[in-house]
Amino acid sequence: MACRISELVLKCRDLEVLARFWCEVLDFIELDREEGVYIEIGPREGFGGPQPTIFLIRNDEPKNGHARLHIDVNPTDRDQDAELERLLAAGAKLVDIGQPADASWHVLADPEGNEFCLLKRRLDPL
Repeated sequence: MACRISELVLKCRDLEVLARFWCEVLDFIELDREEGVYIEIGPREGFGGPQPTIFLIRNDEPKNGHARLHIDVNPTDRDQDAELERLLAAGAKLVDIGQPADASWHVLADPEGNEFCLLKRRLDPL
């Protein structure tokens, strides 16, 4: 049997801000928390389904450089341009990390500067 990703862990300074942001981006809900230590967010059906949960863990250290691992997201109910507008309204910022000008994806950062990519629609809604 092989492994599968069950949780992603993201260190952050402001648990509440990032939990709200990623819940908005992914249509997740809060699943668990330990006040001031972590917040776990995930799909409405909870832990163990096809999508991993995200553990946001409190860490006061500043972000240093580009992350070696980042999240890619795919719009499921609208085109890429409409999803880009939604993500920007939710608090994402467009960033330039040296991607080609004609890239088929957009590089964004969450409210704490963690990069993620918005791809063209490749997935159907669950």
